[in-house]
Amino acid sequence: MERSSSSGDELRASLEARRDLGPEYEDSLVEGFLEKMDREIDKRVDDRLAARARKEGPAVRPSVDAGQRLALAIVSLATGIPATIGLAFSGLGDSILAFILILVWVGIISVNLSFALARRRQG
Repeated sequence: MERSSSSGDELRASLEARRDLGPEYEDSLVEGFLEKMDREIDKRVDDRLAARARKEGPAVRPSVDAGQRLALAIVSLATGIPATIGLAFSGLGDSILAFILILVWVGIISVNLSFALARRRQG
């Protein structure tokens, strides 16, 4: 409430000054009033942003998080698929091949799961 009354006081003061000084000073009085209002608006926006930052904590750029997730997905697929294909054509016995493939994919899944859990704890 205090802010709106100070804005009203500023406007009344500008109008009184215009009456006292005459219409030839109208442009400079309006310009001065608008500059004061502009500063007041900037102050209000800064106050709101500061209050929001205090409530929400530090901002996390979603693009960084999304980029990390995309990179991990690409690396996982770029590792898992060639390893699977290479092992399939390696001529190893079925049981050894199955064991190695399970190890490769369990390792990839573990890395992805660890990343996801760490992100969830941070957020």
